[in-house]
Amino acid sequence: SSEVLEAIENVIQGVIQSLAQKKAPVLTVANRADWRNIEFKDSVGLQMIPRCTTKQIRSDCPQSAKRFALMLKILSMIYKMVQSNTYATKRDIYYSDTLLFGSQSVVDQIINDISCMLKIPRRSLHVLSTTKGFVAGNLSYTEEDGTKVNCTCSATAVTVPSNVQGIKNLTSHAKFILIVEKDATFQRLLDDDFFSKVSPCIMITGRGIPDLNTRLLVRKLWDSFQIPIFTLMDADPHGVEIMCVYKYGSVSMSFEAHHLTVPSIKWLGLLPSDLERLNICKDALIPFTKQDENKLASIQKRPYIACQPLWKKELEIMAASKLKAEIQVLTSLSSDYLSRIYLPNKLQFGGWL
Repeated sequence: SSEVLEAIENVIQGVIQSLAQKKAPVLTVANRADWRNIEFKDSVGLQMIPRCTTKQIRSDCPQSAKRFALMLKILSMIYKMVQSNTYATKRDIYYSDTLLFGSQSVVDQIINDISCMLKIPRRSLHVLSTTKGFVAGNLSYTEEDGTKVNCTCSATAVTVPSNVQGIKNLTSHAKFILIVEKDATFQRLLDDDFFSKVSPCIMITGRGIPDLNTRLLVRKLWDSFQIPIFTLMDADPHGVEIMCVYKYGSVSMSFEAHHLTVPSIKWLGLLPSDLERLNICKDALIPFTKQDENKLASIQKRPYIACQPLWKKELEIMAASKLKAEIQVLTSLSSDYLSRIYLPNKLQFGGWL
């Protein structure tokens, strides 16, 4: 915490020095959304380059003066929380003055900018993100406050903890981890008791694009158990995008890639080639929208696709057919096809990429 306080003090000292010299204070932040600031590394995923382009948030410019003020406001809130060892969620910060901040996304962006500017992970700033992910299966751990959590014996899923860094005593006999894109599929597998039928496993869902805590938990489980991690996604560009976030990270959080990515993640399904292999009826498939075409084209250009020839092939099949499918399409074969046939066969015979 002394490191965090010192980093904030250095920023404020810079502001005061500028004022003393009768200059307009400026905050310099990395340009997080620019692909030119990102390099791809097989072992890490997408990470920010050391000398990346920056943008200045000036106090004397009408376009950025408000943002400058909001950054100082949030820095002072973080400073107080670190000093008093208290925590707040991003929502708490927004609701402390909704009129001032204007929207939740403004708060989210500023917190990420601060984290990147200070080169300090968000958790160390005492800012927690609200969790939407669930975990179930062969796993137990102790939360920071001493609460013991056992995911094995509950018929319902457990919410991903809001302070993943603080959990300890992780134990599991799981043979693999399954990341499921959607909540509905996750609940279905839970109802079918999938995680104990095939072989003990841990199931996780970020319920769409994963939040930070879900990504941190996947990484923590990988560090703790070093067991295979598979993804179960829709066969569409959105599903591929989500899988890439877990595996290689995102551009906006590339400065934290080392804590968040798991490059060893495998694509288990639903593969575009599965649709033909399983003879899925064309009527059950959904035609691409213009948005789907654009998203797929942008994914195909990304640096990590070049080193994944088998993924590349699957994306080409998708692009050629201009059709997408949700995991639920497997129910057209039989109501429990996913848990009874599709997943067990894939896991047994190595049907992943």
